[in-house]
Order: sequence, then structure tokens, then C-alpha cells
Amino acid sequence: MTDTTVGEALAQAGVVATAATAAEVVAEAIAPAEPVIDEHGRTYATGKRKDAVARVWLKPGKGELKVNGRTGEQYFARPVLRMILSQPFQLTDRVGQYDIFCTVKGGGLSGQAGAVRHGISKALVLREPELRPLLKKAGMLTRDSRVVERKKYGKAKARRSFQFSKR
Repeated sequence: MTDTTVGEALAQAGVVATAATAAEVVAEAIAPAEPVIDEHGRTYATGKRKDAVARVWLKPGKGELKVNGRTGEQYFARPVLRMILSQPFQLTDRVGQYDIFCTVKGGGLSGQAGAVRHGISKALVLREPELRPLLKKAGMLTRDSRVVERKKYGKAKARRSFQFSKR
């Protein structure tokens, strides 16, 4: 595709390009999107970290957390992991306003906590689009793409060589 300006795109579409229509097109692109809420009053998002994938449903409530059918305190026993989960809510002053139901697969507990945090952040943005700049600046919407490096042939691990023996 070739690069076109807004005026050229409008002209191709058969719209008379005026300053007012170009301004309206730009305003619609900048304006926050409508909230995405299903028929049950929930917002859904997927979060990922390392090998973990979290499916997160967010709905107004008392701040309860369910992970794979267990409470958040049971599933994420370490306080550091629970702190990671609460970061999006603390940043946006929404502590205790939403119930979270999520299913997590793959990876370890640390990666799963990061995946749930990523999913919560994305669901919050879908529910309240005006929170996007705040969460984006804090890096909550960016997927941490670091994964374990694969083992190479002729190596003991990904990069470690076998022990050298002179004789």
C-alpha cells in the first residue's frame, strides 16, 4: 500500500475533503473507544508473560479474585505475587471495585502472575478507555516478551559449553 494523507484517503472514498471533515476524522481516531462489556456485565482480556497465558474476566464487585477456581490468596501464596496483581488497581485508584475471575495455563507462578496483571490491565482499558494513558505510561499494557532461550546442540545449556579437558 502507498502512504496517503487523510485528504487523499477521503478523496478516494468519494468524500469532498474539507478542513472540517479531516478534523472530524482525526477527532474520531483520538477519542476514547466505547467500553466493551458483555451481556453478563463482564469485560474479557487475555494476558501473556513467558509461557503463561491468562484469560481474565473483570466485573464490578467487592474486589474478589478467583484463579483457576481457587482464591487469589490460595493460588498466589507469596505476597510479592499478590502485589503484582494489585498494581493496575492501585495505579488507577480502583482497589476493591472489581471482581476478577481468571484461568491461567503454562509457565510458573511468577509468569502466571505477570500474565494475570497484563490481562487485568487490558480489561481495565477495555472497560474504562480513559485509563489507557496512565496504564500505558506505567508499562502495564506492554507484553513482556522475554522467554527462555532454547538449548543449542553442542552446548550443555543454551550458551554454556561443556567443561574443557586438556587430556
